[in-house]
Amino acid sequence: MIGFLRGKVMQKQAPLLLLDVQGVGYEVEATMATFFDMPEVGGDFSLFTHLVVREDAQLLYGFASDTERSLFRELIKVSGVGAKLALSILSGMSVGDFVRCIQARDAAALTRLPGVGKKTAERLIVEMIDRLADRFAAHDAQTQAGTSGQAVIATIDDPVADAVNALVSLGYKPVEASRMVRAVARDNADSSEALIKAALQASVIS
Repeated sequence: MIGFLRGKVMQKQAPLLLLDVQGVGYEVEATMATFFDMPEVGGDFSLFTHLVVREDAQLLYGFASDTERSLFRELIKVSGVGAKLALSILSGMSVGDFVRCIQARDAAALTRLPGVGKKTAERLIVEMIDRLADRFAAHDAQTQAGTSGQAVIATIDDPVADAVNALVSLGYKPVEASRMVRAVARDNADSSEALIKAALQASVIS
């Protein structure tokens, strides 16, 4: 099991990143929170990982914190929730917001996430409400405070297109992803990461 990586960021195009660890390139699918916490290409970065072994592939998923990874591992235990959907949930909603939705039994908020229908939202609430600990919410507050002032530098020529592609890869339909990004593009055009973050935040509170 590969549980942790530390290396140099070689490529980043959400949700995929390439990390050079002593000459070996690891492809990792990461949550949006992890991308927001990541330095520019060429910078050193550490992340917790979870390895999924399938018949046709071995996939690494990356997380900026061990708590985020722990919640990911709880999510994939839920019936009908695979690794891709769990990554999408954690990309569309912070750990703290997810915990609050579960504790408040707020299925409507969960269904705003891509791939989460009414039945899935209800299943998440039923199966996870007794598993969640207060440490998830406490950790989220620390994470938000630690990353809110960090600048992330875009590595592509078209931030809008890259942000739309990232949202589509998370499960949003192309038309919906385009609408979400363009709704926030005027105030967040400096980087694709800023666009993605603003679009996801607007989706959660809408």
